[in-house]
Amino acid sequence: MRRIIKSFVLRTGRVSNRQQMALDNWVQDYSLPLDQIPWDIPALFGREAKTIVEIGFGMGTSLFNMAQQAPDTNFIGIEVHLAGVGSLAADIHDHDLQNLRLVAHDAVEVFQQQIAPQSLDGVQIFFPDPWHKKRHNKRRLIQPDFVRMVAERLKPGAFLHCATDWQDYADHMMSILSAEATLCNIQPAGQFAPRPDSRPLTKFEQRGQRLGHGVWDLMFQKI
Repeated sequence: MRRIIKSFVLRTGRVSNRQQMALDNWVQDYSLPLDQIPWDIPALFGREAKTIVEIGFGMGTSLFNMAQQAPDTNFIGIEVHLAGVGSLAADIHDHDLQNLRLVAHDAVEVFQQQIAPQSLDGVQIFFPDPWHKKRHNKRRLIQPDFVRMVAERLKPGAFLHCATDWQDYADHMMSILSAEATLCNIQPAGQFAPRPDSRPLTKFEQRGQRLGHGVWDLMFQKI
């Protein structure tokens, strides 16, 4: 049987009291089912609206801000690390946010099993693990098969937005996304995009900018 290569390693990091309280009491209120039946997204949110999925939301700060600023859009956040899931669930609870749902699971399996073709208006993948050592490059999330599957789940005209602060990974992303026949770079071929206002600056990114580190955004559209 072929070994499945994961793009992440589960770490047993510290979970704060607030995060644990959210995991124990509130996260189930905002979590989507994992039953291998494609989601009926309008039914889950109780409305017809644009739907954007973020893969790997970290501690959830930027995704929470995006959902707050766009109440007419549905957001689904996927993250495997429990501290981040708990942190975002606590923020949703504290602010009674109605347009954001969570999935604590492997994004590859979520896209395979839960998301129907042509059902999403956008997918965003910000600062995924770069797996910068060459022998680990095969663990990068952005690979041809995964990008093809994501593209199949996008509606015509929908977007795939990736960002990274590793230039080698940025070049890798550009090569993979440019090779997907159903996607088109919204910039001239081979060019990166300026950061759109829709992607909030994270504290990590602001620190990197002060230190002179680069960030590369890629904005592609479903043909």
